Amino acid sequence: MAVSVETLEKLERKITLTLPVETIRNEVNARLRKLARSVRMDGFRPGKVPLSVVAQQYGNSVQYQVMNDKVGEAFLSAANEAQLRVAGQPTITEKDGAPEGEVAFDAVFEVLPDVKIGDLSTAEVEKISVEVSDDAIERTLDILRKQRRTFAQRPKDAPTENGDRVTVDFIGKLDGEPFDGGKAEDFQFIVGEAQMLPAFEDAVRGMKAGESKTFPLAFPDDYPGKEVAGKTADFMATVKKIESTHLPPVDEQLAKSLGVKDGTVEALRADIRNNLAREVKARVGARNKQAVMDALLAKAELDLPKSSVQAELNRLVEAARANLKARGLKDVDKLPIPEDNFRPQAEQRVRLGLVLAELVRSADLQATPEQIRAQIEDLAAGYEKPAEVVRYYYDDKRRLADVEVLVLENNVADYVLGQAKVTERELGFDDLMGQQPA
Repeated sequence: MAVSVETLEKLERKITLTLPVETIRNEVNARLRKLARSVRMDGFRPGKVPLSVVAQQYGNSVQYQVMNDKVGEAFLSAANEAQLRVAGQPTITEKDGAPEGEVAFDAVFEVLPDVKIGDLSTAEVEKISVEVSDDAIERTLDILRKQRRTFAQRPKDAPTENGDRVTVDFIGKLDGEPFDGGKAEDFQFIVGEAQMLPAFEDAVRGMKAGESKTFPLAFPDDYPGKEVAGKTADFMATVKKIESTHLPPVDEQLAKSLGVKDGTVEALRADIRNNLAREVKARVGARNKQAVMDALLAKAELDLPKSSVQAELNRLVEAARANLKARGLKDVDKLPIPEDNFRPQAEQRVRLGLVLAELVRSADLQATPEQIRAQIEDLAAGYEKPAEVVRYYYDDKRRLADVEVLVLENNVADYVLGQAKVTERELGFDDLMGQQPA
């Protein structure tokens, strides 16, 4: 018997399901009889509870379960028969006017959209490349040295210089009144490393231990502290201690302290180059992949299933809630988190997922076991014990599925780059890293 599918709007459909009352009744009785063999009730021995008593106690819940199961089975059967690709869960309501001996339901649901991908040969993609320079290696080495620096107290008459660590007491006032966060004792910072506002560093630079100074400090308009943002406060700072910085030399001892096995400076620089190359590869790959996905989405036409967008919204909201809870915020479960804040992101994710699925299907871009293995080995290469990392992925189906998605995205990116108009551009190392040192 053909299934009648009614189109409501765009992706929304409706199917009417009918079930014989006798089928439901028989299934309810069968489950109650099975329940009676194991249920425990006061006054009865196990397995000896009369069926009528079991039905009185559990009949409604069993009836509800059976109806859910049978309607769900009927919906899946009807959807398969009509060759529908269902998106999300259907909304099912009981329908009046069913034939005698039957019960009827309306199932309203959405189907996955037809995805139309335009001519990819007209898509334009900028593909970047980045070289790891010797300068980037040396600056990374400097950062590693700073992480292991030591400090020695300077003579009392020595003025503060860039690179010195100072210990200060300070208090700031707005219109003669102290404000939150404007006072500290025994506060340490390193002059010249932008740990404080420039005006504060300028005031302290040149001061000697035991000296005090008053000075105005203008807070920028975008300063996090709203009470003082865009305002000028009066500060008084007292330098209590000045310490000079000593960086460890670039030698075998430093190399060994950084875990370089043979302990040579050449091996240390090679290790830094390899680590930076892995980071560059990851960032370049992510940036090029995003450029591909943007170009691909620009060539795609599709309607978005509301149910899929809502499911993605729910995931994003719950992820935000879990993040707040992890940060120690209390009563997070009661905190209202507006869905609309995440709607553009949810819609973008759903749209991209549908487009990727269509291209993977139409261009046969499924991930092969060999590709998945190669991707896992690449991910494991940066760890001390790669074999353990490989086992970590293969021991969990969810982690393995995450890698498969990554391979699928790479396959799509390679396919689109092979079809599109690609412009190659070499990007500076600092530009890739967001103007931050490596």
